[in-house]
Amino acid sequence: MNITKEQIDDLNAVVKVAITKDDYQDKVENILKDYKKQANIPGFRKGQVPMGLIKKQYGKAVLVDEVNKLIQENLNKYLTEEKLDVLGNPLPKQQDSFDWDQDDFDFEFELGLAPNFEVALKTKKAITSYKIVADDKMVNEQIERIAKQYGKLVSKEEVSKKDEISGSFSNEEEAIDNKTTLEIDKLKSKKAIDALVGKKVGDVVVLKTKGLLKEEHLLASTLGVDAEKAKDLNIEVSFTIEEINEREAAPLDQELFDKLFGKDVVTSEKELKAKIKEDSEKQFEQQADQKLLNDVTEYFIENTKFELPSNFLTKWIQSTGEKPLTDEEASEEFQKSEKGLRYQLIEGKIIKDNDIQIQFDELKEFAKGFIKSQMAQFGQLNPQEEELDNIATRVLSNQDEVKRLSEQLMSQKLLSLYKEKVNLKTKELTYENFVKEVYG
Repeated sequence: MNITKEQIDDLNAVVKVAITKDDYQDKVENILKDYKKQANIPGFRKGQVPMGLIKKQYGKAVLVDEVNKLIQENLNKYLTEEKLDVLGNPLPKQQDSFDWDQDDFDFEFELGLAPNFEVALKTKKAITSYKIVADDKMVNEQIERIAKQYGKLVSKEEVSKKDEISGSFSNEEEAIDNKTTLEIDKLKSKKAIDALVGKKVGDVVVLKTKGLLKEEHLLASTLGVDAEKAKDLNIEVSFTIEEINEREAAPLDQELFDKLFGKDVVTSEKELKAKIKEDSEKQFEQQADQKLLNDVTEYFIENTKFELPSNFLTKWIQSTGEKPLTDEEASEEFQKSEKGLRYQLIEGKIIKDNDIQIQFDELKEFAKGFIKSQMAQFGQLNPQEEELDNIATRVLSNQDEVKRLSEQLMSQKLLSLYKEKVNLKTKELTYENFVKEVYG
């Protein structure tokens, strides 16, 4: 077997594979001998079928199968040994005069080659790195929510603007019949608030669904309908009041502090504010980091210039899809995927140039940290190291989890590199202003 490469240009090449009879004959003959031993053909005893008949019936299929195996094994080996950085997979070139009845075969495969380029980490333009702070207003609102959450319900006779109302929504025509609890301060509609204030248990109030809640995505669960139905729903519903309660805030005392953070971690209202500010800003840091990662990614995609073997990739997409694509459809698919492909190449280049690696031990520690934060959400604040180690071992026995956690850890390592190397400007602002600036 002989494999050679013809370079078309910097991004395209053709690999030629020449296979002679000596490359496959012994293997094909041995397989056909095994077929002969096992063949059951009417008129012949098992194992006594003439080899000529075996070859006539099975020879072509075995030949094709073995030649294809030879090509796959040796072509992949060649690409690895020659260190060819290919995009997609080699595409066989159509040969109109190809004949399987000959002894020697020549095959040609088109290759799309990855471009050579450099990534300048020290960006010309300064990229904004946000530092989100929890201001006094946010901290005080959080304390108010916590005090209410851990407070007690006090039964009321009439609805006021501070109350929670339990009751049932109904609309016969739309098949709505759902028990729920409404918090007056979470209603957006002034008409709805005015209609409810002053009402008593047993009263029925007609409310409009459109613009009812401040958080519109909660309308589906409030009415007991699916999200698609709740979208743009604009009807009248009856709400029957069954219970009226005011949530009396819990006192900001040591009992509450211990419930929230563990015994004696926080011992005063001043420490409570500092702790809430610290915890909030840790959460905000994750959002700010994700924003920075996205912005640096976009910058590199827009400012790292290189060509792709677009014609090859379009043909590759056309030939590897689940269903046949027209030239136009394949071109559209390439345009959709081009941006993602460009960043894969850029990211790979950054990882290679900066020798960023993930060792199993650090992946395991990363997994343990992730597991620990998950457990904390369910109140398990101090898991034993042995327990964490056992869970992490089980998680990392799943290849899908290994892939997912490796990608997260790699993103973390890239982010650390960007913070060190990229030209950044820090901007400090409150969470409310961050949301306005970033999400409009």
